[in-house]
Amino acid sequence: MKLHLKTSLTILFSVLILSFIIAILKGSVDILAKDLLLKESRTILVLRILRVFTAIVVGSGLSVSGIVLQSIMKNPLADPYLLGTSSGAGVGAVIATVLCISSIYLPFAAFIGAIISVIIVYSLAKQNNKINTQSLILSGVIVSIALSAITVFIISTSGSETLHSVSWWLWGSLQVYDFGLLAVVTAIVLTGVISVYIFSQDLNALSLGDEDAVHLGVDADKVKRILIIIVSLIVSSIVCVSGTIGFVGLIIPHLMRFIVGPNHRILIPTSCIAASIFMVICDLLSRIIMPPLEIPIGVITAVLGAPVFIILLRKSQTVR
Repeated sequence: MKLHLKTSLTILFSVLILSFIIAILKGSVDILAKDLLLKESRTILVLRILRVFTAIVVGSGLSVSGIVLQSIMKNPLADPYLLGTSSGAGVGAVIATVLCISSIYLPFAAFIGAIISVIIVYSLAKQNNKINTQSLILSGVIVSIALSAITVFIISTSGSETLHSVSWWLWGSLQVYDFGLLAVVTAIVLTGVISVYIFSQDLNALSLGDEDAVHLGVDADKVKRILIIIVSLIVSSIVCVSGTIGFVGLIIPHLMRFIVGPNHRILIPTSCIAASIFMVICDLLSRIIMPPLEIPIGVITAVLGAPVFIILLRKSQTVR
């Protein structure tokens, strides 16, 4: 039995608020609730609130991007990084590090790399001014492999210092020190999520197939182009602020389809909140497992996400 939107949102919001409170109080150093607003706790409090806020932004953007690409490509294995954004961002970040460019410009370099990779993938996949789904997948895989190889080559020929500087960023982190950058990324992601929601009925039509979508009055090629541009901007901006964080945009849409069904008007908002909860919990685990060391959040999402995805995949195969 699928849950209604109101019921789903109520439950998810309650869990999100609970996870928010726990993430604020717990960490490598715990803060007692009674000491939360004391002057000596203010710095830690602000940093943790920013981390939770970043987790919500990143989780929402990745989940919506995953939903869009899975619907467009009709492929349950499509994830937000299929268009080569993570690999392109990695090359940009590594080049900036090797050239000793200030770390302030590292996110910008990553964003440029991600956008360039998307342009390459899109250009390779376009045939007769139309987007071929299979070509898009193949182009994304090929470009990602090629760019990853370039990243490894640059790192291996640049010494261990470059590897140490970039490896943490490549595995993801939600610690943000540039408030301006976070504000810009938040604006892009929020605008992107709202834009995708506006296209929710079109996504429902596209899920039936391009021909059926056309019969329903949807310009399939035009909608695909618009949504790919939106997703590219969302993912590129997320990568530049948090690095590469896998499995979020892959497993959360799957999980929520089992709970609320495939209707995108319900799936999109519920997935945003569910992904936010998942990211907040993963970030919390990254801080408390081995204090005072912090494990890159991408490691946590991979460890938790891989078995969950296998279970969901097996369950979907059983249902079929």
